[in-house]
Amino acid sequence: MATVDITAETFEETIEKNEIVIVDFWAEWCGPCKSFAPIYEEVSKEYDDVVFGKIDTEAQQELASHFQIRSIPTLMIFREQVVLYSEAGMLNNTQLKEVISKVQELDMATVHAEIAKQQAAEE
Repeated sequence: MATVDITAETFEETIEKNEIVIVDFWAEWCGPCKSFAPIYEEVSKEYDDVVFGKIDTEAQQELASHFQIRSIPTLMIFREQVVLYSEAGMLNNTQLKEVISKVQELDMATVHAEIAKQQAAEE
C-alpha cells in the first residue's frame, strides 16, 4: 500500500477504521525527513494490511501539537487505536520492518487489559 496524507479531518477515521496505522510526522524543509521518505514509501508497499500515513507538521500544526511532536521525523504506530511506538529519528529499511513485526506480534488483549488496569488505578 502506498502512503496516504493524513489531516486533522481524516486522522480519527483513519485510526478507528484500520487495525495498524503508522504515521510519519514530517516537514518539507526537514533534511532527514526527505532521506526517510523513500524508505517509508518502499516499506509501505510490502504491507497491504497496514496504513502508512504522513502528517505534514507545517500544514497540520494542530495534530503535531496534540501529539507533542518536538523533532522530526517522528514515527508513531497505532494498533487498535493504541499508540504502541513513538520515536523521533530515521529508521532504515530493516529497522522499520523489525518495529512493524513487533507491533504485529503483540497480544493486544494483554495490552488492552494493562491499559484498563492503569486507568482503574488512576481513578
